[in-house]
Amino acid sequence: MKPVIILIGALGLSLFLAACDNHKQTENRSGKKVDGRWYTSSQLLRGKKVFKDNCAACHGDKGQGLAEDWRKPLANDTYPPPPLNGTAHTWHHSTEALLRTIDHGGIPLGGTMPAFKDKLSENEKEAVLAHVMSFWSDDIYKAWVKRNPPGN
Repeated sequence: MKPVIILIGALGLSLFLAACDNHKQTENRSGKKVDGRWYTSSQLLRGKKVFKDNCAACHGDKGQGLAEDWRKPLANDTYPPPPLNGTAHTWHHSTEALLRTIDHGGIPLGGTMPAFKDKLSENEKEAVLAHVMSFWSDDIYKAWVKRNPPGN
């Protein structure tokens, strides 16, 4: 009887360890850098949710913007949310400037975007930037990198 119990226990342990190893491999795969970009696929997935929950209502689900002309002030003298998909000015700004805008909102810049400094973690802010940058074509992303070299 003991050999059967040991065999069943060993089989159960083997299945458990295999499942853990498979989970670890999945985590490692999801943590790989996205080709040619600074962010990982796991940041991209996290950023998609953060964007959907906090940004899409104003900037559009694909960062396309919702206003007919984001450069034209509204009746209340504020500017509508710009597109974030590479067709507006977002790609002109450094990571630090984009994070500062997320932290302090767009009100200091003439917009209506609320501040997210106390609402989002640093990881969520970086993840949402990853998601926004995933909207950008490779040409726009390369132009952004050229304007904002790593380490500057």
